[in-house]
Amino acid sequence: MVRKELPEHQRDLIIQTYQSGEGYKRISKSLNIPWNTVKTVIIKWRKHGTTVTLPRTGRPSKIDDKTRRKLVREAAKRPTATLKELQEFLASTSCAVHVTTISHLLHMSGLWGRVARRKPYLSKKNIQAQLNFAKRHLKSHKCMCTVVAASCFGLFFFSWNWGLSQGGRNYEQFQIPVSVGTKPLAFC
Repeated sequence: MVRKELPEHQRDLIIQTYQSGEGYKRISKSLNIPWNTVKTVIIKWRKHGTTVTLPRTGRPSKIDDKTRRKLVREAAKRPTATLKELQEFLASTSCAVHVTTISHLLHMSGLWGRVARRKPYLSKKNIQAQLNFAKRHLKSHKCMCTVVAASCFGLFFFSWNWGLSQGGRNYEQFQIPVSVGTKPLAFC
């Protein structure tokens, strides 16, 4: 059920009918409002003498909801953007906030670990070593092919087929590309 405030004129109408001698249940039936809401409005009127929405406690946020949604959309669109860049983006919308505030808002929205993507360190020496290893083990047994793929790419690739009744492995179904950079070397 959606929770929302009653309009001020409706709260005033509740108070008027209450002052005329009606009870909580009769007011709730006539105005089609839950009796608990009617009771809450009347208790607030008795305590504070007004039906106007009172100011909430706590410091109000520097960033309104619209700007926060814009920030989250921008951060999701550009996951490698730094917090400083997002701060400059917010400054362009006339909202100056600290970097930690932006980080806090992103965490509250479920965006964690915003770091640049890892790139493999491929020096000429590493490329040559991977290529030599792949060439040496190219004609190996099919079982060794998973080891080649795992060692070359830093992956743990386990190829098994759950569909076999005997629990044996069917290596013909899996073809692992052994490549260096963008050039494919062979398929195991």
